[in-house]
Formats: sequence, structure tokens, C-alpha cells
Amino acid sequence: MKLAAVSAAAVLAFAMVAASAIAAPPSEAGWRTPDPQNVLVIDTNKGRIIAELSPEAAPAHAERVRELAKAHFYDGLSFFRVIDSFMAQTGDPQNTGAGGSDKPNLVGEFTFRRGVADSAFAPLPKTGAAETGFVGALPVTSQPSALAALTADGKVAAWGNFCPGVLGMARANDPDSANSQFFFMRQHYPTLDKTYTAFGRALSGLDVIRAIKAGEPVVEPQDKMLTVRVLADLPAAERPSVQVMDTHSPAFLALVDKRRAEQGGAFNICDLDIPVRIK
Repeated sequence: MKLAAVSAAAVLAFAMVAASAIAAPPSEAGWRTPDPQNVLVIDTNKGRIIAELSPEAAPAHAERVRELAKAHFYDGLSFFRVIDSFMAQTGDPQNTGAGGSDKPNLVGEFTFRRGVADSAFAPLPKTGAAETGFVGALPVTSQPSALAALTADGKVAAWGNFCPGVLGMARANDPDSANSQFFFMRQHYPTLDKTYTAFGRALSGLDVIRAIKAGEPVVEPQDKMLTVRVLADLPAAERPSVQVMDTHSPAFLALVDKRRAEQGGAFNICDLDIPVRIK
């Protein structure tokens, strides 16, 4: 089938409209303010990381890390295992990988169930059998929504994608052995999907994560988390204002279209950065 001829003027006019839509700043309605109980403010010797927890995807893991942060368990702990093209691991009071908290180990939350009308899931335009999108700032892949009609609970399985900045829970060979140790992804590592628990993502500070000293183990001096605090617990005078572009918004979908056009067939959800405003 031949395409109809299009005038150069029409092409230029369309391009100008498209560029204007992409360049237009989002309205205030296009931004969301994360729950301050689900935001971690991690000050390291390399700089600050602000991360959003994702209890919708991994409620027990998000609660554990929040609970330990409130107890100041993580303050002063090192990044003891850091692989340059992979991740930066921390959260062990022994700074060796052998320790943990005095709390019981967690059952793996490698996948979660989502409903077709679940407003927490912001889908991207579909390009294949699986569906991708975001739960808060966490990139997620899901079974097709059409399968929900065939399941007992009317839901489908979904799982976090280990994109740069994603928070994952460390564990031993036992899938239910996670306790206190966690890691920040430095690069995309899809083989972790559905085998480790993804429970949040850095909203800012990916440059800090990638600047952490690498090593297996890291030789002294190791980089450290000086303090790990829940945003809601910070005194008002010290509390940063955090806003994230709403992944349901037209402005974000315009960014998706732009990035997809740039990447072509190589496009992946991990190619998307969610704009953040921090004051």
C-alpha cells in the first residue's frame, strides 16, 4: 500500500505542533507530591540520594526499610560491595555482607498482583504482549490486563524492573532470606527481575550512586551512608520539598513519545527518567 503524498508545508506544521506539545512545561496538575512516609533522604559522603519506597509493589520490604531508617539502624553503614556496571550494596551493620538486623527475615516479594483498574499503575502505550508502566517512580512490567478475566482474583502478576536507581533487597540463596541489606542499581540489570524484590527507586542522586567507590569488597576507606531518614521525620526547616512528574499525565506521556522516537526499536522502560523538582 502506498502512502499518500504530503506537502512539505503540512509536514513542517505537524512537526511544529508536535515539538510544541513536547516542549510545553507540565501544569501543576501534572506533578504529584509523594507521601513523605515513603520517601527516604539518604545523606552519604558523596552527596544526597532521595528515594521513594513502593509499598504497592513490596509492602513488607518497604515497611522494613522504613522501620529500620526510623530507628537510625542505617546511619553510618558502608557501601561494602559495589560493582561498577551493576549495583551498590549496603545495609549490613557488619559491613561485610554477613550481617543483618534482629528482625525476622522477609518472604520474597518478587511479584505483586494488580487489578485492571488499579489507579496506582500508570501504563505506557503498549508495544508487545507484556504491559509496562510505573507504580509511583518504580518501573514495572505486568502480564496483559486481558488475563485478569481468567484469574480467580481478577488481577494479573506484575514485577519491578531493575533499572538504574531502583532499590532492591539483598538476600542469600534462600529466596526468603532478605533482612536489612539493600542495593541501589547503577545500571539496568534485567536478570534480577522476578528473582529479587524491587521496593523503590531513587528520585534524585543517581550521580551519587554511580560515584560510590567500587570493589568486591570495597577497600578502605569505604563510602558511607551518614544518615538515612524518612522525609516525614525531618524537622520542617530541614525538610526538602519533593515533587515528581505524574506518570499518568499528558506531559509525561509526551516525554515517553519523545524518548521512544529517539530510541526506536531499542526503546526500554529503563530509558525513561521521571522529572523531579526538589527545593
